[in-house]
Amino acid sequence: MLEYAKKHDLHALLVLHGESVEIEIYGEGYGPQKPHPLYSGAKSFWGTAALHAQHDGLLSLDEPIGTTLPELHDARATITPRLLLTMTAGYGFGGLGNAAPTYARTLEIPLKSTPGTVFTYGGIPLQLFGAFFARKLESIGSSPHRYLIERILDPAGVAIGSWRTLADGHRPLPTGAQLTARAWAAYGRWMLAHRDAYRDAFNGSALNPRYGLGWWLAAPGIPGNTFYASGSGGQALYVVPSRDLVVVHFGKSASYKHEAMLKRVLF
Repeated sequence: MLEYAKKHDLHALLVLHGESVEIEIYGEGYGPQKPHPLYSGAKSFWGTAALHAQHDGLLSLDEPIGTTLPELHDARATITPRLLLTMTAGYGFGGLGNAAPTYARTLEIPLKSTPGTVFTYGGIPLQLFGAFFARKLESIGSSPHRYLIERILDPAGVAIGSWRTLADGHRPLPTGAQLTARAWAAYGRWMLAHRDAYRDAFNGSALNPRYGLGWWLAAPGIPGNTFYASGSGGQALYVVPSRDLVVVHFGKSASYKHEAMLKRVLF
């Protein structure tokens, strides 16, 4: 495991077994107090937040978003939060990294496919969920990121190092967050401890059984209850409930493979 990580420009590796730290190692220039970009790893926050909001009675994962966003007059009005979070809403690839659109721009983007017919990974669906969620939260004077922090991250003991802001003053949902390895591990421990409450996040869609609500799910040969967050370049938060295991990996390598790392962690 450590050898594989080092071969792929290791920035940080943190392994928690229960409450015990089994491994904590950092590459040159990195350390326990230095926040690191999660890139698309930030997507893992939003299925969790959506389920929490559903429990709070603020939204339903299966309601049409057009009721809340009357600006959407075509097939986009029939999209549900579940379709957005499972990347099956019908949007094309895009909206990742610095290309994340503002809420206003997202409301103008047309569909590429009929909702519920194609899985396409990207940032646009998360930004549309953000526009929908923000409108829902106006009634309680909150915002998507404030809700996430107050209802989930603060109780989990997770401190955000920083989060990029877009031109409209909002923070993007699919990217832009920086956390320390310990903070991201704390989020993993929270998800492990509360996985029953968030179990719907770990159900893949018929179009992609390996992708739930912002979380990737176990590949064949990996313990079936494993779920993980994934960001460009090898950013990862692995949670393995059957082993009481949480692993954080930070790095910078286009050739890093989650399945290869998980096999080294688990076997």
